[in-house]
Amino acid sequence: MHTCVLDKLKTQPFWVPVLVTLGSLSALKLSLTFLNWVYVNFLRPPKNLKKHYGSWALVTGPTDGIGKGFAFQLARAGLNLVLVGRNPEKLTDVSDSIRAKYGKTQIKNVVVDFSGDLSEGIKRISEAIEGVDVGVLVNNVGVSYPYARFFHEVDEELLKNLIQINVVGTTKVTQAVLPGMLKRKRGAIVNIGSGAAIVIPSDPLYAVYAATKAYIDQFSRCLYVEYKKSGIDVQCQVPLYVATKMASIKRSSFLVPSTDGYARAALRHIGYEPRCTPYWPHTLLWALAYSLPEFVVDAWRLRFCLGIRKRGQLKDSRKKE
Repeated sequence: MHTCVLDKLKTQPFWVPVLVTLGSLSALKLSLTFLNWVYVNFLRPPKNLKKHYGSWALVTGPTDGIGKGFAFQLARAGLNLVLVGRNPEKLTDVSDSIRAKYGKTQIKNVVVDFSGDLSEGIKRISEAIEGVDVGVLVNNVGVSYPYARFFHEVDEELLKNLIQINVVGTTKVTQAVLPGMLKRKRGAIVNIGSGAAIVIPSDPLYAVYAATKAYIDQFSRCLYVEYKKSGIDVQCQVPLYVATKMASIKRSSFLVPSTDGYARAALRHIGYEPRCTPYWPHTLLWALAYSLPEFVVDAWRLRFCLGIRKRGQLKDSRKKE
């Protein structure tokens, strides 16, 4: 019997065992990837941010959307807050709400209009954090298009705001906070990217927005490599759709989390990978996008954004009537 088996193996083409081996290796790799995904999203313990990085967190754009979710969740984790936004009334409202829920939280409000004089705004931030143990920085502030449009339809003011707020704002705030982290040899910087720049191959009719978020991704990765040995963890978080005003989505769902739902997931990932998608259902959409040919995703996205553009133009025309 053993002789028959050996004879069969000898008569098989040489490439059969090669294919079997490759198939086994592919199956092993897929299994390990799946197990790692389960561990990262469901089993890996979150870091104690206060103990690991410091007692204060700075959040930009904290009066609405993801930034507001971060502010509440960071306070829930026991951190004090420096909240940086342009509207003093909204900052006060958010601060009062956080104090009402988490009474021991110390909060400093800093009024900065990221579309205005950034040099003055950064000066106010630097003064507010002097001598303060800012261990976590969340660069959340950002703007997108009011609705989808071709690049030649982007006006000068929108173009300026997209670059100044999304790119310059994040860069300058990081530059202001980083020296303190280096001095203390610890810190976590979380930059909010976008699936528009990373998950899908293109985001037609949102070209400048997607490009600014691509900058955030590469900026984060470079800083991650530069400062990892200095005790500073830098991470680009990549949300897909979240129920926010920016996304024009009012209701959350399984695939579209609320801002608090996203922020809860986000805190679990701080201090680990240089790039992550914290809300685990979003990882399923990312895997789907990667499994499809790019031209298919491009065509779908263009058609989808053209629909948004049409509805936006119709809404604008009704306002003018």
